[in-house]
Parts: sequence; structure tokens; C-alpha cells
Amino acid sequence: MKISAVILGFALSTTVLMANAEKFKVCADPLNPPYSSNKEDGFENKIASLFAKELGQKLEYFWLPQRIGFIRNSLNAFTDENAVESKDFKCDIVMGMPAGSDMVLTTQPYYHSTYVLLIAKGRGWDNIQTAEQLAQLSPAQQAKLKIAMFDRGAGTDWLQKHELLDQGIPYQSMTGDSEHNVAMQMSDDLKAKKIDMVILWGILAGHVVAQNPNGYTVIPMKSEAGLKFDYQMAMGVRKNDKTRQEQLNKLITEKSADIEAILSHYHIPLLPIEATPSKKD
Repeated sequence: MKISAVILGFALSTTVLMANAEKFKVCADPLNPPYSSNKEDGFENKIASLFAKELGQKLEYFWLPQRIGFIRNSLNAFTDENAVESKDFKCDIVMGMPAGSDMVLTTQPYYHSTYVLLIAKGRGWDNIQTAEQLAQLSPAQQAKLKIAMFDRGAGTDWLQKHELLDQGIPYQSMTGDSEHNVAMQMSDDLKAKKIDMVILWGILAGHVVAQNPNGYTVIPMKSEAGLKFDYQMAMGVRKNDKTRQEQLNKLITEKSADIEAILSHYHIPLLPIEATPSKKD
């Protein structure tokens, strides 16, 4: 009986693996430009499509807003919690995770970006060429600043360090709006002149710039002691899924030029990828 149970269990596991081998199953947010959308027009959608085509697999999405509990309720969740004979996961790959994240098993980095100071042109700040110049403005000039300030993040830490919190216009890091993510809100509010500038993660800034490529000055922020602005991003799989990790690593290496071309199309500020071992445990 024990031997039969083992054979049955192996057969069921093999069936699930064979089914999954035919699909490239991605966990993604349905409204998170420029990363992903259910219209499949985000850069993560494009890279997922590239990889699925290369592997000869069908691209399939499990859509879930990327909020607290995203990994638990997508990558690590079964399609049917009540299934007795087999367990099939809702999805197998998260296209964007900080390299080395302890929440998942990460691939090698496939892009490296940074926060930027994004300034709308023609608002009286066209002479600003470095973020430090904001801290050097006279009190009268600083009083005119309309700079977005999030409830948390590297940009807010920088404003605090340079005693500019009083000039900040408060925003939430997560909008809670089912129709607008942070990038969309920044784009709308910059256009409406509610704000003139923002220190924003480069990916989100790229979305804003894409709406008006000639309308903004983009100043990369440089990491310094106690204040990190740049991050390397990887893909994530379940912690025991080393086979898929290796498969994705191979594709990241082989398709690096295609990946860079996709990212550049989305106006994403890119830094050189630094050599770093992918997460193994």
C-alpha cells in the first residue's frame, strides 16, 4: 500500500509538472502601469511574452492587485485549496522583485534603476540640475516649491535630511484607487499643476515621462550613506523552484539585449547591472 501511494503521488506530481511545463504562468497586477496591466501593455507583460515565446509555452496570468499579501495569495497559493489528489499553483513567476528578496527565490538581476527627481518644465525650475540645488534655494524660493512627498520612501527621507518636509505636498505610497496607481496619479497631478516635481522610483517616472517625453527634466538620484536610491530587480519564483530559476536565468542572459530594448521603450532610467549572486535558499 505504501509503495502504491508513493507511485500514485509521483504520477500526480508528474502530471502537474507536465501541465505547468506547457504554460508560462505569471502573477501580475491588472492595473499597474508601466509594469503590467490586463491589456498586457506593460514592460513586464512584454518580457513575459518574450520568454513564453522562447520556451514555446502558453502565456497565462493570474491577476491580483499588488498589495500586502500579494506573494502569499498568488505565487504561493493553490488554484484549489480543497483539491485532494493534486496541487496546482495559481501562478509560477513574479516578473519584478528586488534582487535577493527573502520572500521568494530570485533570479539574477535583469535591470538596475534608480529614483529620479522629476521636474515639469516651464514652471520656473528649469535651472535646477541637481537635487541638492533645492536645498540651496533661498527660503522665499523654497516656499514656492510644490514637490510631492510620500508617506514613506527614499524621497521623503531625502527631503527630511535636507529640511524640506515643510515644502512637501503629501501623498500615499499606495493610492488605494482601483483605477489609478501612483504613476498615473503623479502624471495627472503634474499635468494639472498640483505639483511641479517629485522624487520618484525610476520605473514610475518613466511612465510619467512617456506621456510627455519633452515635458520633464529627469535627474537621477545617487545613493549615499544611509540613503539608498538604486535597486537591482529580478524575477521571483517559489523558494524550492530552482529548476525554473535556472531556466529564467538562462533566458535573462540570452535575451539581455531584447530586455534592454523593451525597458528603453518605456523611458526607464537604467544603470549598469552589477554582478551579484542570485538567491539560492
